[in-house]
Amino acid sequence: QVQLVESGGGLVQAGGSLRLSCVASGGIFSIATMNWYRQAAGKQRELVAAISGGGGTNYAASVKGRFTISRDNAKNTVYLQMNSLKPEDTAVYYCHLGLTNYWGQGTQVTVSS
Repeated sequence: QVQLVESGGGLVQAGGSLRLSCVASGGIFSIATMNWYRQAAGKQRELVAAISGGGGTNYAASVKGRFTISRDNAKNTVYLQMNSLKPEDTAVYYCHLGLTNYWGQGTQVTVSS
């Protein structure tokens, strides 16, 4: 049974930074694509960033240059470093194991103006 547990969300002022973490257990983490999604109130869930097992990355246009996704396979952990945060980044952020229906519980990120 795969489990994904996020942490690191919180309240931050615009221009600030946060780092989200997602610890995975129960699967073959090192070869899996891992994704970060977010869902703002009243909006659809959207893909923010992805990292392949080989370390290749992709970002949504809205976060490119501000967010960085990375992984530590020894710790079964994927990170999302978020810099220069904007109020429009406010959302619940979810970790997702690629090509599966496994999701974390979500962590709230709130950016105040």
